[in-house]
Parts: sequence; C-alpha cells; structure tokens
Amino acid sequence: MVVWRLDRLGRSLKHLIETITKLNNRKIGFKSITEYIDTTTSGRKLIFHIFGALAEFERDIIQERTNAGLLAARVRGRRGRPKSLTGKKVAMAQELYCNKQNAIADICKTLGISRATLYRYITVK
Repeated sequence: MVVWRLDRLGRSLKHLIETITKLNNRKIGFKSITEYIDTTTSGRKLIFHIFGALAEFERDIIQERTNAGLLAARVRGRRGRPKSLTGKKVAMAQELYCNKQNAIADICKTLGISRATLYRYITVK
C-alpha cells in the first residue's frame, strides 16, 4: 500500500501503528512517499517503530507539561475561563429577552455577548 503522507492513513500514532500491523499480518507492505517510510524490509520496519515510539514519548511529555502547567495555574488561583454573564447581567438578559420589542442583536450588543451565549443563559418561560 502506498500513501502520499502518513496522516492520510491514520488519525493518531496509535491508529497508524495498528493499521500498519494489520497490513503486515495480511502480508501487505506499506510505503509513505513524503516521509520515505517503507515497511517492506525489516530494517525499515524497525525505523518506523522507533519513530512511532519517539512520537509517543513526545506526546507523553507534552501531556505531562500541560498537566503541570494546569496544576501551577490552579495553585495561583486560576480556575478556568470566567463566565461571561453573572448575577445581575443574567437577570437583565432574561428581562430584555422576555420583552419582545428588543431585537436579539441589540440585546447581545448591549451585554457584549454573542447570540450563542445569550441563548445559553436565558430560560424560556
């Protein structure tokens, strides 16, 4: 099987390795033109698996760094994205929405929010 790029064959590294393993079990060789990967020989197959292991290792390191950064942010008091509407503004949004003379675009402009945010906060009575 020949593909132009590896990303054409698999969604993730795990999926890619599983797919190539299935191809190998069916005695089907694999070649990627852009990355010069060829699993028809044992030496090239070894290189493919080494690249796969390095990519998985890199993904794990990125995940560890992300988790460490999130933990450090929590320690500093960061809890995530702040709510766009709170308390009085939610009540105001509901009141403006219930008054059918107000256009949705005007309500959003007044409150400085998007339509999706408005609809998420209002409760239809």
